[in-house]
Amino acid sequence: MKVAVGLSGGVDSAVAALLLAEEGHEVVGVTMTLGRPSDAAAVGDAQAVADRLGIPLATFDLSAAWRRNVLAYIRDTYLSGRTPNPCIRCNESVKFGLLPQAAFDRLGCDRFATGHYARLVRDGAGGVRLLRGVDRAKDQSYFLYRIRPDVLARTLFPLGGRTKAEVRALARAAGFASADRHDSQDFCGGDPMQIVGAEDREGEVVTLDGEVIGRHRGFWHYTVGMRKGLGIGGGTPYYVVALDAARNRVVVGFREAAVRRDLNLVDTVGTIDLSLPVKVRSAGEPRLLADGLVGVAPGQSAVFYRDDEVVGGGIIAS
Repeated sequence: MKVAVGLSGGVDSAVAALLLAEEGHEVVGVTMTLGRPSDAAAVGDAQAVADRLGIPLATFDLSAAWRRNVLAYIRDTYLSGRTPNPCIRCNESVKFGLLPQAAFDRLGCDRFATGHYARLVRDGAGGVRLLRGVDRAKDQSYFLYRIRPDVLARTLFPLGGRTKAEVRALARAAGFASADRHDSQDFCGGDPMQIVGAEDREGEVVTLDGEVIGRHRGFWHYTVGMRKGLGIGGGTPYYVVALDAARNRVVVGFREAAVRRDLNLVDTVGTIDLSLPVKVRSAGEPRLLADGLVGVAPGQSAVFYRDDEVVGGGIIAS
């Protein structure tokens, strides 16, 4: 089977390619340029992995779609008073959209693989279910819930059943330069505030009663649920509970005001069952809404789980 592996030059994608080659697949490395200053270094790192494994590397320029589908989305979402999730958007439209399609159409690959920590279970009818990775600290299933089923059906996650420690050990044994390199936090974009590109504009920090208790430098620098960095000293800590884009206001309240026990979702996929455990950010364990969640930020994603399986999700509207 001919498998295209998305190579970033990092340890995870390198070991994913290694494992697939050891299984006897015809492995092809694929990477993308996005019009960023860091592109040349990333392609160089990916080429080094490909050379180490003795596999070809194909590079695709996806910069136009990235600017249109990811950068514009980040900018518009922040400036509307919501908090985007760039990784989910980039995965849906680029990393698991245009990149595998190029590998299928232009390289004749049968499957697409990445170094994500997630698992797939296939049934006899060609269906596929997305599960959390075995390494809970590295599980990335939250970021993958919007991947189309037909794409998931042709995707492989070789690292889903392994821990990060095991992956690093395999990388060391294979002599990969990235074996002990820190994980990248780059979401396929860079600093979100540089992408927004808005000049600071001073505004008011107000309580739910409308009392002005501080100043800020632009509502887009804040997100619902934020507690630190508000510039409000002393006493019981405040949380951001709302962003008023029209009046450039950051609205704060005490913790109970930040707790949510219900969700209004848009652009949903799969099964939406508010009684199931849910994640409203990538870190941590899924929790029940009935127990109350803090930091439910409009623009972010809510992803529902049944045991280890991702069953659906959507964009938080309110």
